[in-house]
Order: sequence, then C-alpha cells, then structure tokens
Amino acid sequence: MDDSFPSPPLARVDGPLPAWMATMDGDSWRHACAQYQSRGGRLAALWGTDARDCGAGLLVHALLAWNGRLLWLTTAAHPMPPHYPDISDIFPAAARPERALTDLLGIDCRPHDPRPWLRHNAWSAHEFPLRADFAGGTQGADTPYPFTPVGGEGVHEIAVGPIHAGTIEPGHFRFSVVGDEVLRLESRLGYAHKGAEKRLADLAPAEGIRLAGRICGDSTVAYALAYAMAIEALDGHAIPARAQGLRALLLERERIANHLGDLGALCGDAGLAFGQAQFGLLKERWLQTHHQMFGHRYLMDSITIGGVASDLGTPECRQMETELAGLEEEVHTLEDIISEHAGLQERFLDTGTVSAEQVLTHNGVGMAARAAGVLRDLRVEFPHAPYTRLNMENPLRTQGDVAARVALRFAEIHAAAGLLRDILAKLPQGPLQAPAPDKTQHTRAARALGGAEGWRGEVFVTVERYGGDGLHRVHIHDPSWQNWPLLELAATDGLVPDFPLINKSFNLAYSGHDL
Repeated sequence: MDDSFPSPPLARVDGPLPAWMATMDGDSWRHACAQYQSRGGRLAALWGTDARDCGAGLLVHALLAWNGRLLWLTTAAHPMPPHYPDISDIFPAAARPERALTDLLGIDCRPHDPRPWLRHNAWSAHEFPLRADFAGGTQGADTPYPFTPVGGEGVHEIAVGPIHAGTIEPGHFRFSVVGDEVLRLESRLGYAHKGAEKRLADLAPAEGIRLAGRICGDSTVAYALAYAMAIEALDGHAIPARAQGLRALLLERERIANHLGDLGALCGDAGLAFGQAQFGLLKERWLQTHHQMFGHRYLMDSITIGGVASDLGTPECRQMETELAGLEEEVHTLEDIISEHAGLQERFLDTGTVSAEQVLTHNGVGMAARAAGVLRDLRVEFPHAPYTRLNMENPLRTQGDVAARVALRFAEIHAAAGLLRDILAKLPQGPLQAPAPDKTQHTRAARALGGAEGWRGEVFVTVERYGGDGLHRVHIHDPSWQNWPLLELAATDGLVPDFPLINKSFNLAYSGHDL
C-alpha cells in the first residue's frame, strides 16, 4: 500500500487480482471507506456472511477499488439487533446492496432506506435466507411497495411490469410523468430471486461452476471464469498458460456475441429492420462457430476448475482468423450505414444521456461507464494473465447517450477482434488443466477473490472457507447493481416512448444480481 495514505493493516487476498483484505470495527470500517472515497476509491461490491458458527458473528464486507488495488474490508455487525454503519452517504451505490443485506441476512444499517429490495413475500419478516439456520421460507405478508411519490400539477404515474411481453425477465418500472416527459423513474427488481448463493455454498466446485455459469445465460463465461478464479486461488491451482489464453478467447467471443445481438435489437427498436436482420445473421453465424468448436452456442461449461474443457487445433485457429476478417468487414459496412442513417441518429443522439459525474457518483462500471468517458475495465485497472501479455485497446466515448453506447459497441467489437487475433498468435503449447491441488490447504481459514470483465462490466466472486473441505460462503456480484441507477437517471427528463431504446442501450441483467 501507499505509505502516505492511512490504512488499516492489510493482508494479501489469494488470487490473480491485486487484492488485499483487513478486518476492523464498524467505526474504523466506515472511516476507511470515507478515506478511500476521498482519494478516488469506489465501491465494487457489498455483501454479508453468517459466520456465527465459526465464532465470528454476522459479517459485512465492502470490496473497494482504489489506485489499481482491490481492498476487501470486513467488519462484524453489532448484535441485538444486528446492525452496522451505513455507507450509502459515502457510496450511493451501497444503498441497494444494504437493503439486500437486510432482506437476506437481517443485518440493518442506520440510517438507510428501510424499504425491502429482494423481499417479495417469499419468506416472512423474521426469516433470512442467507443465515445458516434458514430451512425454507414461509409466505410473508402481502404489503404494497412504497414507491417514491412525485407531486405537482399534471403529474401522473405509469406502471410497467413486472411481467413483460416475450421472454424478458421480470422487473417493475414506475414512471412519474407530465404528458410524455419523465420526471422520475424508479425500478423495482428482485422478482427472480433464486437462492443461488445459498446453493453454491453447498456444492462441490465441479458442480458449483456449472451453477455459476447459469446464473446469467448471456454471461456464462464471465461468471464461470470469476468463480473458477476464486476457487483456484483458494485451492492453490496454477493455471497453465494455454488454458489462460483460451479462457480469454472465450470471454472475448462472448463479448462480441452480445454486442452483435444488442446492435441488432437497437436497430429494431429504432425502426431499422434491415439492421436488425443483418446483426441477427452475424450473431447466428458466430454462435454456430461456438457450437462447432466448443460444443455449446453460448459456451456453457467451457470453463472448468483448473482450466478449460476443450482445445483448438491449427485448422480451427485458421478458421477463426478467417471468420474474424469477414466479421470485421461486415461490421464496418453496417457501422457506416448506421452512422449515416439520419432517422437512427435522430433517435440515438442526446437520448438517455448520463454524465461522467453521474457515473463516478454511482460507481458505474463497464460499457455504461466507458460510453461516458470513464475507463472502468477489470482487464485494464487490475491487469492479470493473460491480458498482461496482450495488446489491449481501451475504446471510450464521452457523450454518454444512446449514440455513444452504440458507437462503443462497435469499437469494442473491433477491439475484441484484435484481442482474439493476438490470443491466437500468442497461444502457447501446453496442458489445458492444472494438476490437482494439495488438499492440506483446505484445513486453514481462507478467503479468495476472482473477477472477470464481462461484456456488461466487472463480475466478482468471493469465496470463504473457515476450516474443512466445504465452502462457507460464495458471493457473486453482477455489474448491474451499479448500473441500474444510471439507467434510471438516463430516462429522467426524456420521453416515455424512448425508454425501450434507452433500456436496450444498457441491456442490464434483471436477475444476474438477484441471487
């Protein structure tokens, strides 16, 4: 750590990411958060652990990103009733995770927003699903959710969802409007809570990685990779260089697939059916290559604990290089059409704008941050193998509107294509799987951290083991936690008919964070 910057005693966290941890009392925990925030630090994740059976009580953890380092700061909640210091005044991004802590672990903070976040009457007010003694919920009371009221002459509300047309996941949007102008948008999520974190703690890693890769189907590589990195750090795996390269290849192919799909959907929402059809065709060809080379269109189960499930031979590598050349040529052509299409640009420009200041205030991450000129990228901020060996481009846009998010998607497709060429050119020979770790390491208390820059942004997985072979706690953090408030801001002062376009330009996970 920087000696000129006051900090608690820090210990290295196991894993490839540059991370340190410290445990402190609640006042010191809040003070450390304030210190790091004043020096440009941001909140990357907030979660809790029931460690009462280990004598540690109910724990609250904050993962901070500061100066090229990740800081895992832990405090024990005060008992009777369990509570800890609020940090949402320091990090506004903490507000919703704090509410989730109350719902799932019964750990409160004072003062804070008292409304439930994940509690949709699936369990009673005195049951907490992430506590060790939770054995299954009983139906809770059906109480209305108190949306924030907006008053004034001519103001009315439009309620959208939680059930939507098609296969979209559930989410409720409450618009306060005058005419077609949006004065305020407030979202309510949590309808798809599935108990994944509770289940992950009971699964052996070989099964856990299958579940992790299915939490968010469009980001299976990112989630599985982050989970694998954490488990491997905990168990002492040394990942072969070839497996590292293939993992990055899978992650970048996943990025391109999602950008192609979203560009098509954005064309469709703006009325350009030709663009929607062309991007749909490009994505379909891309997914067919996935199935041919890796056995699954969306790359499920391609990441394993200790390595990867399948290899690429010389013919497959050459085929992929040819595919990249054709893809980039077609994407360049479509990019020219879209940038010169007056009707599309009229819909995209100055629509759904978020500023760099708003991104910094709400700790926005990933593509949504980069489209507003804020470089948030796990591959760059916290470089780790194999990205330390690759030629990384860092495309940014500054306008922060739908047009910027569209332009950034194009730029990231080209950047990912360049990375794929670099990976293929530098792919070393060697094994695909690490040797089995030394089982004696399982007997010590340990924590580990894994992370991957998914196409939406950074996905973090933390694991805790307090003696024995099993896992005590697994936490998965989705980038949509930070970016949903940005979407609400982007829709404010806009028009109601523009919301589907704004929403698609972010394309956040409805249930990826709902664990």
